[in-house]
Amino acid sequence: MYFDAHNHLQDPRLCGDHSAILAELSRLGLQRAVVNGTRESDWENVAQLARARPWIQPSFGLHPWFVPERSAQWQTVLRGFLHEFPQAGVGEIGLDRWIEPRDEAAQRDVFLFQLGLAAELQRPASLHCIRAWGALWEILKNHPLPECGFLLHAYAGPGEMIPGFVRRGAFFSFSPSFLHPRKTARREVFRHIPRDRLLVETDAPDLGPPPELDSYRLQTTDNKPLNHPGNIALAYRGLAETLGWTLQETVDQVGANFERLFGGSTVGWR
Repeated sequence: MYFDAHNHLQDPRLCGDHSAILAELSRLGLQRAVVNGTRESDWENVAQLARARPWIQPSFGLHPWFVPERSAQWQTVLRGFLHEFPQAGVGEIGLDRWIEPRDEAAQRDVFLFQLGLAAELQRPASLHCIRAWGALWEILKNHPLPECGFLLHAYAGPGEMIPGFVRRGAFFSFSPSFLHPRKTARREVFRHIPRDRLLVETDAPDLGPPPELDSYRLQTTDNKPLNHPGNIALAYRGLAETLGWTLQETVDQVGANFERLFGGSTVGWR
């Protein structure tokens, strides 16, 4: 009964292995997965996956890395996909001060439009943030947000910001990449997140676990490692170990949290 709160099954790096990947996810017992678009050119690929497989919950958004690629019609196209899929989220969206070059003003404008759209349509939003936590907080505390909440995917922000984000409706997802030995501090942060706001993700094909824990060994054609979506099971075990919970306790709590954010319920997070 696993739930993947954030991945990119539409990514071309996974397409050559789709049949085997989907078979493995079925074997593991993956119940639902939120598949996030990141740019106009992959939104239709996300839509095709969702049309064919009811366990895929689509999410459509313009990622900050791809803001320079947007067309003049991107807002209209985005609205079109969200209207076609009433269960779809808005994401992956956010702010990023790591990538170079960047236009921070354009990033902010694009993010504000999409966050406003999530609030208008009452859709869960999946947020990306790198090196921009203060700027993100200023937006989240001063603008309308979807009542169901939003996801801070692969949360890597400061522990002291958690209470404020929680008050605004945040959920926080644990990634298999947090199992790298150098990320002890990041795992410790998750011990301070309220149990009813915890989710698990893979971000496949990115943010993979340490090689010694990765039983899939998925690679690109030029032998670069990829994160297999099947590492959702490893991420659940990693979160359980981090919190000192049983795996069943983790599965039950994360499943309930997933339904609260992505299942349409607006009850309980405030």
